[in-house]
Amino acid sequence: MKRSSILTVVFLGLSTVFFQTVQAQEKKESVGDKIEKTAKKVGDKTAEVAVKGTSKITDKVWKGKMAPDGTDVYINNKNEKYYVNKKGKKVHLKASQIKDRPEDTK
Repeated sequence: MKRSSILTVVFLGLSTVFFQTVQAQEKKESVGDKIEKTAKKVGDKTAEVAVKGTSKITDKVWKGKMAPDGTDVYINNKNEKYYVNKKGKKVHLKASQIKDRPEDTK
């Protein structure tokens, strides 16, 4: 009887240590995931700002027009129309995708 109670206590102790270790590792992974997601967001925003800045200098902004997501439409030297998405990629547009920008009523 005494031996089984000792084994039970040892088993409970080991299982508690095991589960705490697993939970600690999960917390580290979730922090790592959060850091990775944040780093990706920062990288995407940096790329978007860089490409938009370059586009404003090298290409022309088509005034009065907007892309499907509401951002500026740029025209390059080959007369191609495009906009810059949230990840900093140039997305070329068809004529049917370009919308008129509503005027401000101030």
